[in-house]
Amino acid sequence: MAFDRRTFMGASAATGAAVAMAGATSSPAAAAPAAAQPASSKGARTYAFTVMGTTDLHGNVFNWDYFTDKEFDDKAHNDVGLAKISTLVNQVRAEKGRRNTLLIDAGDTIQGTQLSYYYAKVDPITARRGPVHPMAQAMNAIGYDAAALGNHEFNYGIPVLRKFEEQCDFPLLGANALDAKTLRPAFEPYSVHRLRTPCGRDVKVAVLGLTNPGIAIWDKANVQGKMTFPGLEEQAAKYVPRLRSMGVDVVIVSAHSGSSGTSSYGDQLPYIENAAALVAEQVPGIDAILVGHAHTEIPEYRVKNKATGKDVVLSEPLKWGQRLTLFDFELVWERGRWSVAKVAAKVLNSNTVAEDPKITGLLSDEHRKVVAYVNQVIGTSTQAMSSAEGPVKDVPIIDLINHVQAETVKTALAGSEWASLPVLSQASCFSRTAAIPAGQVTIRDAAGLYPFENTLEARLLTGAQLKDYLEYSARYFVQTAAGGAVDPAKVTNAENIPDYNYDAVYGLAYDIDIAQPVGSRITGLSFQGKPVDPAARFVFAVNNYRASGGGNFPHVPQAKQLWANSDEIRNTIIQWVKAKGTVDPASFASVDWRLTRAGVPVF
Repeated sequence: MAFDRRTFMGASAATGAAVAMAGATSSPAAAAPAAAQPASSKGARTYAFTVMGTTDLHGNVFNWDYFTDKEFDDKAHNDVGLAKISTLVNQVRAEKGRRNTLLIDAGDTIQGTQLSYYYAKVDPITARRGPVHPMAQAMNAIGYDAAALGNHEFNYGIPVLRKFEEQCDFPLLGANALDAKTLRPAFEPYSVHRLRTPCGRDVKVAVLGLTNPGIAIWDKANVQGKMTFPGLEEQAAKYVPRLRSMGVDVVIVSAHSGSSGTSSYGDQLPYIENAAALVAEQVPGIDAILVGHAHTEIPEYRVKNKATGKDVVLSEPLKWGQRLTLFDFELVWERGRWSVAKVAAKVLNSNTVAEDPKITGLLSDEHRKVVAYVNQVIGTSTQAMSSAEGPVKDVPIIDLINHVQAETVKTALAGSEWASLPVLSQASCFSRTAAIPAGQVTIRDAAGLYPFENTLEARLLTGAQLKDYLEYSARYFVQTAAGGAVDPAKVTNAENIPDYNYDAVYGLAYDIDIAQPVGSRITGLSFQGKPVDPAARFVFAVNNYRASGGGNFPHVPQAKQLWANSDEIRNTIIQWVKAKGTVDPASFASVDWRLTRAGVPVF
């Protein structure tokens, strides 16, 4: 049966008792062969079914890169998008029987591409008589049964998320997304699905949705005072026993949380960011966990529950629809109930199939609108710029981001008590494929520099705090002894630190001695040719992710906020290019930082 759409803090959200009848409309003649058969000579009856899972779709429907305006491709020749996933899902349903499958997602659905941005900001779904979000259209057409909330679901504000929820034919689940005042669930905590079997009673499968506590930090402006996000373990420990007491046979957790047990927000929250494995280990009664958030591929990972000694099977399909997880369950009917006899997981690669024409045809108009939008010319550039070397060199294209941010903050603080202080700025190499061509510059060129929906703030820092900040950032580089050649591909991402957690600071000059241990790498730190005074005060232009604790950089989250803006930084860049008309690196670019070993430049 269909789910009734819920209003914020509705009664159904409090109970979480939504029930879907999987395959209820299938006639025996039309259904695939039953997945139940004798298990042994003792005559035990079994039933097999499959739960398919995606995660971190990030607005990808088509196998298309809106920033390059061509078909998506990477070094591994992966493909992306729900249209590819749809073909894989159709194949699995044909093999297993539609009534013997479920399809779920682990979050981060409505942010990440220009397609999703367009329908949140340019032609928003929240407008009167507004469009239906492309992700809702695609996921409805494919037939999703449930989806957990990801942290990026909150990037555009709660009204956009609520409208998206209303447009979905399946529930958005978040057992640890609570109303800040009542502490009652703000979304459905779980959904229960009945799978009809040819023997014994129906199998009841519960999907418990858990999201990331980091939302409280990363989207503070959107959720503060409205929602709160307790830890995954404590909420799972609350709901799993409840589901078992309801007679649920199988409990699956869809968790927008990685499996590493680490956090990027340090001690700012008493919860773990990547807690999926901890949930499996600490909470008895869970059979499998669909993992999200970490953007890694884990076909199958088994964690032994401390209380029961049983394995919990985890799987994380690769982001953007590059993989589809399959959890294959085997159940046995004994003593008047179904019990799980075996669980196995694997992933399917979406580059092995063609896009489903049903999905591409459904959204062809939306796709064309967005392609036209991103190809609008907004200015010209005197020379080509590339981010390819951005992780290891001070390149003009990263200086452009920083220059726009610093100039925006200077303008905003003009006439204030802070107007006389120097303005510095931070930026990362968010994409190693970002580029500004010589000649005409389009929206997609400018937007490609900043693929995230971050906004801009100004914080007050001292010279000593900035030194600490840079030392922390320099952890990104692999310690490399002096002498000998250095491979640029092997000197970055130490301890798996992603590119977006390495910041270059614009307005200061400094060397990073990668022969030295972490914490002792920044040398020659200067401002306008003079050593930085530890007590000197600076205005720091910083994105809201970093200002809110993202990456766990020191000092900034506690620093005094001097100004904040609600517009995305990439929009600020687009508007800056429009206003200037011409982008000339000679007016803003300089080499202010470099990698060294014992004072000798690495490159």
